[in-house]
Amino acid sequence: MTADTIVAPATANGEAALAVIRVSGPAVPVLAQAIFAKTPPPRRVTLGNYTSLEGEIIDSLVYVLYADKKSYTGEHLLELNPHGNPWLVRKILDDLISRGCRLAEAGEFTRRAFLNGKLDLSQAEAVVQVIQARSDRALQTARRQLAGSVGRAVNSLVDSLLQITAALEAYIDFPEEDLPPEDSAGPSNSLRNLIAEMDYLIATRQYSSLLHDGVKCVILGEPNVGKSSLLNALTGEDRVIVSAEPGTTRDYVEERIHVGPYLLRIIDTAGIHDATSDLEEQGIHRSLQQIESADLLLVVLDSTRQSPTLPDVVIDALHENNTVIVENKTDLVISPILEGFAASCPHVRISASKHTGLDELRSAILNALEDGLLIPDESAVIVSARHASALQDAKVSLGNALNNLNKNSPAELAASDLHAAIQSMGAITGKIDNEDMLDHLFNQFCIGK
Repeated sequence: MTADTIVAPATANGEAALAVIRVSGPAVPVLAQAIFAKTPPPRRVTLGNYTSLEGEIIDSLVYVLYADKKSYTGEHLLELNPHGNPWLVRKILDDLISRGCRLAEAGEFTRRAFLNGKLDLSQAEAVVQVIQARSDRALQTARRQLAGSVGRAVNSLVDSLLQITAALEAYIDFPEEDLPPEDSAGPSNSLRNLIAEMDYLIATRQYSSLLHDGVKCVILGEPNVGKSSLLNALTGEDRVIVSAEPGTTRDYVEERIHVGPYLLRIIDTAGIHDATSDLEEQGIHRSLQQIESADLLLVVLDSTRQSPTLPDVVIDALHENNTVIVENKTDLVISPILEGFAASCPHVRISASKHTGLDELRSAILNALEDGLLIPDESAVIVSARHASALQDAKVSLGNALNNLNKNSPAELAASDLHAAIQSMGAITGKIDNEDMLDHLFNQFCIGK
């Protein structure tokens, strides 16, 4: 338990109907008694007058007192709900500080929850992901992690490792006992299975970025085919200047939209053609850079023209699992020649200016996301970059252990490698002693969380 008592607003600064102020630490019961002249039953919403140290009634508010070990932080916790007036909130904070509390640091409430065993480290990280989730699937993933999905998956791997380690150490600690003959084949097979499970988890790291940061979707094509009109139609606002003059877009423009349960970072790029000026050439170069790093490509064609002539580097990037061909301007005339362009990719016919075909385009994008990118379903465990790094370190140690077993090296060497793997995996759930890592992690939280 921590010796001091901390306080912080848990809601953003600004006028609102209500605000939330959190107080956590050993002094909470005494503070509640002094402020409200009574100690209410735990976990019960109570109405009372907040009375300052000087005897002034600052506000009439509701509050909840949580008992030690039965709160979010694992400590005595008081949650105050004053009116959402920033000046009132400031007066209450000043009063609590004058009573001996100190302002909490970023993420300190969740850090205390972790240190007091209320959350493992992967669950603590999920708190930020829940707050920052920008799509349904990202929120579902964060909620599963908050419920312990990553911790359970890692603990299952650790339990299997501990069984293998115990079997190896039995031969080390009791060489004279009547044990079955030492056989490395069993542990080797088990380690191979564990490495395969780790590979699967590590591979999900890419989906964490797609779900939380958004799928990078690049709109590309020749000049004046309607790329900017498409971006405007998808976002529902005139985000980009549209002109009949070719080459209006000289740099890429990024917006965020939702398609189904996914967040898309949709990027409008400069038209790809033979540049006639340095400025155009720079814009096209940036377009090619965006295409190279894209998760999904929307290739816009002009239905009134023949199939486009795009650079080989662009054509080579088009595949049926990462590309949707958007035949635009179908309100004017439809050219059957376009069906032969990138024939293996799905084609959708739209009119960006008339807003027709957009539902079909969204369906095609959704199919591309779920079939082409193979994003796991909502029940899958998805790890973060930090988790994947720890799993990769553990995998290296398991590989070393497997190599030692295959060479019939002393069992002590393989056992040492297994202990190193267990230590690496402990970094995921927090069974480690690394103050610098914890400081870096919780500094990403907002104050009051």
